[in-house]
Amino acid sequence: MFTGLIEQLGTLHSRVPTAAGQRLLIAAPGWTHKPALGESIAVNGCCLTLAADVADTNGLLAFDAIPETLAKTTLGELQPGDRVHIEHSATLATLLGGHLVQGHIDGVGEVQTVNTQGEWRARIAPPRELIEFFAPKGSICVQGVSLTIMAINPGECWFEIALIPTTLVKTTLGELRPGSRVNLECDAIAKQIVHYLKHFGSR
Repeated sequence: MFTGLIEQLGTLHSRVPTAAGQRLLIAAPGWTHKPALGESIAVNGCCLTLAADVADTNGLLAFDAIPETLAKTTLGELQPGDRVHIEHSATLATLLGGHLVQGHIDGVGEVQTVNTQGEWRARIAPPRELIEFFAPKGSICVQGVSLTIMAINPGECWFEIALIPTTLVKTTLGELRPGSRVNLECDAIAKQIVHYLKHFGSR
């Protein structure tokens, strides 16, 4: 479980093919958190497991990504040098400054427009099957960042986010352009409610 508040920007050092998919090696210099082998860490919103002790990888964070993860998220598109969002898993003592995030990507959206004049705002088209989980002023996780849905058009299948200056500084979202692809995780509570109403609401 995560909160969607990015703690560190890392950089993909390399990706190595393995029998189970690919091993992603990420540099995160300056991160004060000291992750342990087997720990869950969100990388661009994807919950991954630390697969090696950092002492054995020259300080790099090693994660094994299976073909399903590489195909259904933007992790399969990362190239060495690309920056990524990193967040360690929450505990019962963690300040919940964002919202409850599972690290389970529901789909990949595509940025349609970006407006940087005045309020920074982006319009994103999610996979159509996800639009029922969106609500005005509801929560959405974009590339692992907890955000508020500022506007939504279910018929045209898009939603908009706005970023404050702090988010622009501490994340890579300010680099989004039309055509950029982003990991999306819909609000877990909304998904449970919609699922129940669709399958059991008539009882």
